[in-house]
Amino acid sequence: MGVVYYTRYLEYFEAARTELLREVGLDVTYLETLGFYLPVIAAHCEYKSGARFEDELVIDTRVSELPKLRLRIDYQVRKNGGKQLLVSGYTIHVFTSKVSGKPTRPPKILLEKFKPYFG
Repeated sequence: MGVVYYTRYLEYFEAARTELLREVGLDVTYLETLGFYLPVIAAHCEYKSGARFEDELVIDTRVSELPKLRLRIDYQVRKNGGKQLLVSGYTIHVFTSKVSGKPTRPPKILLEKFKPYFG
């Protein structure tokens, strides 16, 4: 059909989330070395318009509140950085201990890295 398959957007969300963490000075591997995992416990997408295979997409990724046990990340996908919203959605993550697998508070370093964005 020439359009991006709908599940592919969750992969785009993952790439955008990885880049967001890297931009604040944390990467997923580093969080794991600190003893934390950040699994997805919920994902939601709303499809407004389909992207074509050769479209260049820009994904605006935001964290709207300082995380506690959970971290919600919101995404907006636009074509070529334009104004037309193609897809919006979010993922919710829970911080878990790498050792026990049980939910835990986020690492202090993560909170320190995000604090400047929340005044």
